[in-house]
Amino acid sequence: MKTNKILIAGLIGWVVAFLFGFIAYDLILGSFFSQNGGSAMGAFKSESELLWIPLLLGHLSWGLFFALIFGRWANISTFITGAKAGAVLGFLVSFTVDMINYGSTNVMNLNYVLADIAVMTVMGALVGGVVAWFLGRGKTN
Repeated sequence: MKTNKILIAGLIGWVVAFLFGFIAYDLILGSFFSQNGGSAMGAFKSESELLWIPLLLGHLSWGLFFALIFGRWANISTFITGAKAGAVLGFLVSFTVDMINYGSTNVMNLNYVLADIAVMTVMGALVGGVVAWFLGRGKTN
């Protein structure tokens, strides 16, 4: 698949990840995550302390992660297939990171871990679906 199409799909995935992340982690579950942080005091930044460039780059990486895998290696090009693969990837990545962090830091409690895995699984499904949809545009069966 052409590199330009993969890059555009990654940018679209970036927007979806960033918007969903804001909605899920701030608007819907912000207070839940604040209350379920671990004993590490001051580990999470307040809204006024957020570093926007790293946040944007992290979400961009998430979108490009799916676009590269789907467009270069897996040939995933429908919304449903992308959502399924995205959910699996979102689950596995978040499960890995959250379990390691839970086992080695005081940043989060188990409720936080389980909720984060659920949110990242949904985010993976949404980003994966949209990225795959874009990659499949114009393809004929």
